[in-house]
Amino acid sequence: MIPLYEASSQFHNWRFSAQNLDQIRSSLNAAAVGVIRNTFEADQPGSSASISFLNPDEELLLVRLYASKIPQLCGFFRFPEEVEATAVSYLKRFYLKNTVMDWHPKNVMLTALFLATKTTNHPIALDAYANNIPKTTPSDVVDLEFLVAQSLGFEFAVWHAHRALWGIWLDLQSLPDAPPDRATSQRDVYEAALKHVRSSRLSDAELIYTPSQIALAALSIADPELASEWSHSKFPSESASIPHLDNTLAAIRALIEAAANPQDVEVVRAVDLRLKICKNPEKVVGSKAYLAKKAEEERKAEEKRTRKAADAPPTEGDPFGDELAGRLVDYDDDDDD
Repeated sequence: MIPLYEASSQFHNWRFSAQNLDQIRSSLNAAAVGVIRNTFEADQPGSSASISFLNPDEELLLVRLYASKIPQLCGFFRFPEEVEATAVSYLKRFYLKNTVMDWHPKNVMLTALFLATKTTNHPIALDAYANNIPKTTPSDVVDLEFLVAQSLGFEFAVWHAHRALWGIWLDLQSLPDAPPDRATSQRDVYEAALKHVRSSRLSDAELIYTPSQIALAALSIADPELASEWSHSKFPSESASIPHLDNTLAAIRALIEAAANPQDVEVVRAVDLRLKICKNPEKVVGSKAYLAKKAEEERKAEEKRTRKAADAPPTEGDPFGDELAGRLVDYDDDDDD
């Protein structure tokens, strides 16, 4: 029987190697720069030469900055852990299909969080959500909702490391030689490990490793002995598996520890300022490029409607009129009888 996680869309569609992730982000970035450069040049030849476009690493800095704001919003609204973790996953997945130069992560983050409240069955009214976020209107949230859902491939279920950590914690309490008071005496270990799991969300860990691997790595930071105890309970006779697992856990720990370091605010602010200059003008409401694109889309839509109308078969009166009229006459005739 295939384990449930390995049958999931997450396992099949949202796991990559570190090299794959770099390639995806580089390709998206290069494509976006090409399109935006051409848009600037079409409006004013030579204007793109002075623009400093973002590189993939700078895009990732902004995505992680806004991912770090999701816990703050969840704390304000008192959303549960599942909503927070799911929203962060949605945000990171979105930017494996799109770039920040097309869609600013602040707006996508707000939409991803709102969508996560619905997909995890913790919905909130749109007005109650938007009205409690400064400088945010309901349209700022819902205008991007279909785009976000489409970018996720409408695959909303996410397997999370915090759930895997809880499973490991329950396992540790049920081991034959576990102390009877482990649940209470070592609860601080679980809380520390959970903190590391939360840090992992700001890294690429969930895009590369399984939830259980991330959970075990978090536990190994909090208490290496407990992590080793759990590992040996699962692989009692497979000594060859442990060294391989140790290498995996070391790689995840490095990601977690790097993500736990606070970002340089000034560096990120400088990147965000540059984004205002190199943002795709076709996505800036009211700009010349935006209006031109909208006009072109409307022209194509009108052409499509015209072709559809021309291809439609001619109609000869109401196809139901005569029959219904006849039935009414018959009905009246029966009444007269």
